[in-house]
Amino acid sequence: MNRESFAAGERLVSPAYVRQGCEARRSHEHLIRLLLEKGKCPENGWDESTLELFLHELAIMDSNNFLGNCGVGEREGRVASALVARRHYRLIHGIGRSGDISAVQPKAAGSSLLNKITNFLVLDMIKLAGVHTVANCFVVPMATGMSLTLCFLTLRHKRPKAKYIIWPRIDQKSCFKSMITAGFEPVVIENVLEGDELRTDLQAVKAKVQELGPDNILCIHSTTSCFAPRVPDRLEELAVICANFDIPHIVNNAYGVQSSKCMHLIQQGARVGRIDAFVQSLDKNFMVPVGGAIIAGFNDSFIQEISKMYPGRASASPSLDVLITLLSLGSNGYKKLLKERKEMFSYLSNQIKKLSEAYNERLLHTPHNPISLGNFFFPKEKQILQSISRRKVVPLGSVQTVSGYTFRGFMSHTNNYPCAYLNAASAIGMKMQDVDLFIKRLDRCLKTVRKEQSKDSDDNYDKTEDVDIEEMALKLDNVLLDTHQDASS
Repeated sequence: MNRESFAAGERLVSPAYVRQGCEARRSHEHLIRLLLEKGKCPENGWDESTLELFLHELAIMDSNNFLGNCGVGEREGRVASALVARRHYRLIHGIGRSGDISAVQPKAAGSSLLNKITNFLVLDMIKLAGVHTVANCFVVPMATGMSLTLCFLTLRHKRPKAKYIIWPRIDQKSCFKSMITAGFEPVVIENVLEGDELRTDLQAVKAKVQELGPDNILCIHSTTSCFAPRVPDRLEELAVICANFDIPHIVNNAYGVQSSKCMHLIQQGARVGRIDAFVQSLDKNFMVPVGGAIIAGFNDSFIQEISKMYPGRASASPSLDVLITLLSLGSNGYKKLLKERKEMFSYLSNQIKKLSEAYNERLLHTPHNPISLGNFFFPKEKQILQSISRRKVVPLGSVQTVSGYTFRGFMSHTNNYPCAYLNAASAIGMKMQDVDLFIKRLDRCLKTVRKEQSKDSDDNYDKTEDVDIEEMALKLDNVLLDTHQDASS
């Protein structure tokens, strides 16, 4: 309702009451105006009524919601199901145009405005998280792997001779497949063991650059966030190598926005050397549904080139999800989540350390990994763990073939890690009750393992014969995957 509508309303209802309603609406509109003027995340989160008003105002700016609209094109924002239309707040046209995912759509001013504001907000959050000199970013409706592929395809036009990507090994399939899908040959650089940690072999990277020749290398593809005992790559040193040899540098920062340490590494790498783009997941860092990522960088023109490489229009769902989330949280709410995650990391580390000592085991020492900790060491349960191939239990000697490449010791990020172990990570949104329930169930599981191992020990008992391996796997799965169930269940 505008001024004229409120004035007309005063003829039907007491003017004093109408003015109260008008002032209430103005308070919502004031928040929206500040958002559009500043292009930054509000400090305090919005309530749902302000959010829904804003989304409604955006939706009625799109042509499919015009009164009396008569569309005769092939794409007019028609939706068969009213439920689907409501699910998307009637923002049906998506984002971008056929030549640029960041371009404005003539038929969809509201959706285009949503796209622009979302990109401004995530840029603000990246700066808040620690990368203060980032120049530009955009939300892309693909998860991290395909977003990395988009970066590599953009570099192809700049380096037509290149056929190799130098990649310090991390045992995660999507980042490896991203290079294969883009049509390049990954050159795997094995990590070096320093104490319990797996770290970047800088000498091997330099040697491979000199062997292949800088012109034949598309980029160095490094990693920040990862599962211990691997730790973030030595980003500053890699960035210097890239600058010295004039080689692009793409960083897989999948769930690194939530870690001040990972973001500091990116900031420092850009300061002392070269980082062309860094890619992060929306769901892992902002607690939204899977399906989106943020591509960011320090050179505005290069990030624009990547956005223009995306073919066709794109879904607005990931942008809408993160827009609603950030406006609901506000910058203060997101900072609080980051602080709580760091506190939960310390709490989880301490609790696992206590439990490991109770079983005469130890927590692996991985101080350079700020998210995934510990890798619970299982020397006595080695035989059982060798027979279990589950998501967080990493056995010895696992072999995996990915897109024709065979990795030995897969999941442990190296051919021959000294021990089997269990991973645990402290991610954004984790609560103390999650940790407590995890520890309780892990304790119960370890007691069962020890009890089974102690049976008939005086009769040359073979542990692998009487222990039901599948049952043990299911017990560990319950520990790792069902931590949100009630503790009394």
